Amino acid sequence: MSPSIWQIIIVGVLLVLLFGRGKISEMMGDVAKGIKAFKKGMSEDEIAAAEAEEEKKDPPKAIEHQNTATAETRDSKVAQKKAG
Repeated sequence: MSPSIWQIIIVGVLLVLLFGRGKISEMMGDVAKGIKAFKKGMSEDEIAAAEAEEEKKDPPKAIEHQNTATAETRDSKVAQKKAG
C-alpha cells in the first residue's frame, strides 16, 4: 500500500513545524556538502589508481648523472677570474 498525497502533505507539514524551514534548508545544504566531498574523494582515488597503473606500465627512466658544481666551487672559480 503506497501513501496517498494527503499523507505525504501531512508529514511534510509536521516536519516543517518541528524543524522550521531554516533547519531543513541547513540540513539539505549539509547533505549536499557531504555528497560533494564523497564524489571528490572517489575521483581522487580513481586518479591515483590510474597514475599507479601508468607507472607500472612505463616505469620512470634512470636520471643520468649530471656534473653539477657546488656553490663553493662556483664561488672559487668566480674569485679566481676576478683575481687573475
